[in-house]
Amino acid sequence: MTHPTGPTWSPFHALPRAHGAPLGTGRLRVEPADFEVEEVLGFPPDGDGDHLLLWVRKTDQNTEWVAGRLAATAGVDPKDLGYAGLKDRRAVTSQWFSLPRPREREPDWSALAVEGIEVLAVHPHRRKLRRGALAGNRFRIRVRNWAPDPDRLAERITAIRTLGVPNYFGEQRFGRNGANLARADALFHGAIRRPSRHQQGLWLSAARSQVFNQVLAARLTRGDWDRPLPGDCLNLDGSHSWFPADTIDDTLRGRTARLDLHPTGPLWGRGDPPSQGEVRALEDAVAAAHPGWPAGLARFGLEQDRRALRLLVPDLGWDLTDRGCELAFELPAGAYATAVLRELMDWGQAGED
Repeated sequence: MTHPTGPTWSPFHALPRAHGAPLGTGRLRVEPADFEVEEVLGFPPDGDGDHLLLWVRKTDQNTEWVAGRLAATAGVDPKDLGYAGLKDRRAVTSQWFSLPRPREREPDWSALAVEGIEVLAVHPHRRKLRRGALAGNRFRIRVRNWAPDPDRLAERITAIRTLGVPNYFGEQRFGRNGANLARADALFHGAIRRPSRHQQGLWLSAARSQVFNQVLAARLTRGDWDRPLPGDCLNLDGSHSWFPADTIDDTLRGRTARLDLHPTGPLWGRGDPPSQGEVRALEDAVAAAHPGWPAGLARFGLEQDRRALRLLVPDLGWDLTDRGCELAFELPAGAYATAVLRELMDWGQAGED
């Protein structure tokens, strides 16, 4: 499998940063407990209904495998089991799953504990949990062997809390060494036929995310990633809503400076991007550097959408210990913890040289 060619392919660590050079290098995920994630559902269980909501803590297991084990234990079709999002494998993650209420008595979930699956709570619910039905995720991350200067770290943390970070899609979206991008390129050019629905979805998402990341990188390099330009589409903070802004006045500049609005980048699909002027020209140029991708994303049925270029992290906390540094923060659904970490440090994963 070859990688995408040309200057448009940039590994995650090589993308431009907003707050300066990394403050050293550390180690992530030396143990699964070094990376803790907890879903924030955003709504309470219904308390009645034909489904169950399971609050599950998994250790060093991926979401899809856990879903299969839950379905098998309950004796239900895996297609009927729902979850809101995929979570990292090498981590301790707490997340919600749903399944049809068993007709017989509730299964003995305790048998799954030896497989790293703990069912912590079970609630009646009226409907299947859908992908994306999340308010966000809480993170607690221990970075080992990282000893930044405390004053410089405090200054960097303050800058991130105040100004936010670039809202990049994380490296896991692209597969190992960008393999999902190479497969997407092959799919668009007819070299791969009839992939599974799951594989196709991963590859299309990777290609779409790559175009977004490259637009964001270009605007970072230009210095206008966090300020509105004529023709921008502006996102209302805390929502998925956005609106086109053909002209930029003092009101829009002020709201963007106060972090109420954020410039956006394209999530490519059918039709033309809604941006205009120099913003549209930049987005078109980035997309054109990926031959066959815009047409391929449209051909496979994706729709044009927008994503904020800026990610806010107002509650970012830190604590230096003798084992490294512990970081804690909450992000909205769809945001990546690694987009925050890369503004602080470089890292190696467990098992890497």
